[in-house]
Amino acid sequence: MLDQVTKDRISQEVSGNDVVLFMKGSAVFPQCGFSATVVQILSHLDVKFKSVDVLSDPAIREGIKEYSQWPTIPQLYVKGEFIGGCDIIREMFETGELQETFEAKQVARASA
Repeated sequence: MLDQVTKDRISQEVSGNDVVLFMKGSAVFPQCGFSATVVQILSHLDVKFKSVDVLSDPAIREGIKEYSQWPTIPQLYVKGEFIGGCDIIREMFETGELQETFEAKQVARASA
């Protein structure tokens, strides 16, 4: 059950950052292959993003699934919009759709 405090914390992360990745581990040390794949894609595209480690917070780990109505982690949000999990992100990257999404939403580059 997603309580109001957890929902507010998730909403704050999603609305307060252009790109947020809810993942297992951190961007520097991913704790699962799916999270690592999404970090690699974002890094390859030079996208500035915030990572939220769901392993360090069980409320967020369960809450994010209910928040997005998506059963798996990692989860990527861009400018407040849920984009998808690992498979969707990989597919969007391969077709160029992910790059187009970042450009359309004017997402900042990490190196800028």
